[in-house]
Amino acid sequence: MWRSLLPLSLHSRMVLLTLGTILLVQAATFASVAYFRKKFTEEVAVELTATTIRTLRASLAEIPSRERADFVQRASQNEWRLWSRNLPSNASVEEHRPRHRPQRPPPQANDIRDNLRAFVKALNARLNDGTRVALSRGPEPRLYISLLPDIDEDEGNYNREWLVIPLDRIAPPVATPVIVVWLTGMGLLLLLSAAFSWHITRPLTRLAQAADRLAAGQPERVTPSGPRETRALAERFNAMQDTLAETSAVQRTLLAGLPHDLKGPLSRMWLRIEMVEDAPFREGMRKDLQDMQRMVDQFIGFVRGSDPGSYNFARMDLRAWLKEQVDAWESVGSPVSMLPCAVQPVWIQGDRSALGRLLDNLITNAHNHGAPPVEVGLRTNGDMAVIEVSDHGEGISAQRRAEALRPFSRLDDARTRTGSVGLGLALADAIVRAHHGEMALDEAASGGLMVRISVPRLPA
Repeated sequence: MWRSLLPLSLHSRMVLLTLGTILLVQAATFASVAYFRKKFTEEVAVELTATTIRTLRASLAEIPSRERADFVQRASQNEWRLWSRNLPSNASVEEHRPRHRPQRPPPQANDIRDNLRAFVKALNARLNDGTRVALSRGPEPRLYISLLPDIDEDEGNYNREWLVIPLDRIAPPVATPVIVVWLTGMGLLLLLSAAFSWHITRPLTRLAQAADRLAAGQPERVTPSGPRETRALAERFNAMQDTLAETSAVQRTLLAGLPHDLKGPLSRMWLRIEMVEDAPFREGMRKDLQDMQRMVDQFIGFVRGSDPGSYNFARMDLRAWLKEQVDAWESVGSPVSMLPCAVQPVWIQGDRSALGRLLDNLITNAHNHGAPPVEVGLRTNGDMAVIEVSDHGEGISAQRRAEALRPFSRLDDARTRTGSVGLGLALADAIVRAHHGEMALDEAASGGLMVRISVPRLPA
């Protein structure tokens, strides 16, 4: 049972646990009430009724027989009557049934005799002076109480005077108000339990959502709320975010400052190399400086891509913009082509410069580490715009794709280290997350690497 509740949220589990506890408590309460009510009926009500019957019999014994019927009618305001003959055939004494009695007819709905049958049995068992109480079996509910006995029980004859009490004027116990009160109380308790569990679980849910956003690179502070423990947890989470932001700022400053400081020495080295007369030496140094310059550019691009303040978002047609970018690559003779896509515009909220760095980075990465031609596709998937950049190289194994997205990660068996510091895919992922999108690595139809980028669409 508990394992089946695990997929549910904490709020749902607490509500179900509270409701189950309430139901168990209510069931135990009803069982206890029913038990004590039964004991009360057996011990108190039966004894009190038996005493009343004995008192009534003693009173009637002092009245002449010809006046008893009138006395009973006057005393009961013409509701009760006296039956001075044998017990009618449609009545039965529960403790003394004849051997060949006709089958009892099925009970009617809301028949008060069903509730009185156990009471009559207990009353007949308690009376020890020959008094008997009987119930009718016909359509009219009647209660018969013997008064003065003249009885031959061995032969099944009941010759005595019977007090006849109609039961059709006695309303049966109506459970509807009790049920309404019980359901109302249950509803109120459920609302209270739901509010209580919401008060406890809502801060935890917000904290979980904030942790997911932090993992996605979109940190957001949470407002401490709820019990003292959840407030303390939220405050510590905010403190952790502040520490991470501070560390990230130091990292960006370091990454931005180091390439900037290297630009001066690199420029001077370029001048000195051009003055060298040894051609092989000059070409070797020039290649090394180009690799160093590429590393510096990767650092600068990564710093820009990971800095949220450097983005300038605006509404743009992704289809038209993507075609312009691919045409620019094709115009310089690069093997890059755009696959056929929908003719209608695809609108997004994006930064053209950042997306340009993203696409150039992916195409350059496909050229350097994959194999041409490079194919760029655009499609829509619900409320997302999907860009797919694929090459015809060897690709990246599924086990190492997550590793390829981490900064400074270089896959030696699939990538060359020349001029690369492992920031290309990490930079692309940072730009995509800044656009509230997702980037995934997959295998292209040609067997190469496919980079799939999904960003939210805007209404047309």
